[in-house]
Amino acid sequence: MDTRSLHAAVRAELRSLPKDLAEIVAAHLVVAGRFIDDDPELAYAHAEAARRRAARLPIVREAAAETAYAAGRYDVALSEFRALRRMTGSPDYLPVMADCERALGRPHNALKLAREADRVGLDPALRIEMIIVEAGARRDLGQDHESRRILERAVSLARPEDISPLAVARLRYAYADALLDGGKQSEARQWFGSAATLDGDHETDAQQRIDELDGFLIDYDEDEGTTDQSSHQPGWDGQE
Repeated sequence: MDTRSLHAAVRAELRSLPKDLAEIVAAHLVVAGRFIDDDPELAYAHAEAARRRAARLPIVREAAAETAYAAGRYDVALSEFRALRRMTGSPDYLPVMADCERALGRPHNALKLAREADRVGLDPALRIEMIIVEAGARRDLGQDHESRRILERAVSLARPEDISPLAVARLRYAYADALLDGGKQSEARQWFGSAATLDGDHETDAQQRIDELDGFLIDYDEDEGTTDQSSHQPGWDGQE
């Protein structure tokens, strides 16, 4: 397995291991990164194999966390993200931890993490991710009006020239979805359109949602898979 595709920072972290072990762990990380989108269970199996051999390395724990999240193993992912936060001291994992809590049916825990994020401060793009999760938790609790209020305030302040355009697109998409859930179809279409304009790489399905609202039916091959809209992006496999 050619491990040169791993990011230089990942290879540097692996140098703390004995050479033979580093090569094995690196190979597992390469395979995990290769399959995380198409076969997340297989990706998780390889990331877990790496974790068993080098659990003290943050980059290995991040691989285990990301692949577990992608595979829908939210309890495992949450445990790994918690470990990462202890190891690194970084608050950057709070949004995805909160999203795991939501997925596990614990919206109150997600809101606790959102309040913690407010205290410690986050990078603007990660702050948007936390707002999306917080609004979702409010919807889980039946607090639809509060959910829309949170998103409405956020979209009024977030500018793509100041923050990642994709982050703003995801925020506008979430707001559009909340509006549609509230029966405001015309406004929802407007914000789906605004999201699609910023989402040149089609990371969201905003354009498809617009077509659905306009009455178009699009046939597609179910084997092609779906777009990943997770709140945290892998950094351990060298992908930008």
